[in-house]
Amino acid sequence: MICPVHKRARSVISCDTVIIGAGPVGLFQVFELGLLGLSAHVIDSVPQAGGQCIELYPDKPIYDIPAVPACSGRELIERLQQQIRPFAPQFHLGHTVTSLERMQDGCFRLQTSGGLVFDAGAVIIAGGLGAFAPRTLNLPEAAPLVGRTLHYKVTRPALFDDQDIVIAGGGDAALDWALELVERARSVVLVHRSSTFRAAPASVARMQALCDEGRMQFCEGDIVGLETANDALAQVRVRTRSGMVQRIEASHLLVFWGLHPALGPIAEWGLALERQQLVVDPATFRTSVPGIFAVGDINTYPGKKKLILSGFHESALCAFAVHAHLHPGDKVNLQYTTTSPALQRRLGVRDAERDAVVAEPPPRVAATA
Repeated sequence: MICPVHKRARSVISCDTVIIGAGPVGLFQVFELGLLGLSAHVIDSVPQAGGQCIELYPDKPIYDIPAVPACSGRELIERLQQQIRPFAPQFHLGHTVTSLERMQDGCFRLQTSGGLVFDAGAVIIAGGLGAFAPRTLNLPEAAPLVGRTLHYKVTRPALFDDQDIVIAGGGDAALDWALELVERARSVVLVHRSSTFRAAPASVARMQALCDEGRMQFCEGDIVGLETANDALAQVRVRTRSGMVQRIEASHLLVFWGLHPALGPIAEWGLALERQQLVVDPATFRTSVPGIFAVGDINTYPGKKKLILSGFHESALCAFAVHAHLHPGDKVNLQYTTTSPALQRRLGVRDAERDAVVAEPPPRVAATA
């Protein structure tokens, strides 16, 4: 079922389903819907697909994906994107769904922060732990510098060429960018509250080696203030473990303290919640509102386990429930990708025209005396 375009919203995008969240479970949901002949538009607030796998641990190994002994978060997302390519999902990244309402015809109208409007037959929330926002520097002098000399992400590495930079954080993002920018910047100082890091050991070892070589510095302490000159960053004040305040000259400060989840507008959609998670029926993964489903870390039900492979299982069952919602009364027979010509055609591994030729009966040969 594709919702009809309403006259009062000519620019509306009409579709079978909208998936909110482009993490691993949201991506696999595209696959399971595609096997049942359902199309999907995928919306995510961050500018790239991958969810927590990309935002929190892109290069850390994952060991509990079936038949994949080990892969990084980034590799998992790349493989999922390759797997769903036959179904041509439409991605709308960098958009937050700001409102969701049920229309009189049973469709759902969604609007995004970027001005997009969707009419969808069903909505699947695969938002992980919710929308992610960077943990920010809580200093009054910080806000005016954001985007100019104070950064929570790197979009243009060339901005830091031949600059004095301070990088705050002890995770993969902080260490990765310190190692990357040490080749471009005039000076790099890494600031972290302790000598224990959450980053990959190889990155920590490389950072320590660079410090020993005098190519960068490490300062253990907390950022307690910023000094500015001509509305630009000039110094970063750090309280060290000894209690002394050290002033570090810097033209740019990069803060990588991780991301914190927030349920965001989802909390205002009238869906049943339990401890900031969406309550679902574990047989269908339907929320308290018919036509709205939730899979992955954002949902809760008895026995829930927050694992990627559990989310994959939920996506499969949810796809059948979505199909039943969109096409009530239609029976969907369980088919297997190993043997089903229909599923293989949807996956692009079987030629429909060839099947038609094979299925055509051979011509009759007239008998002769």
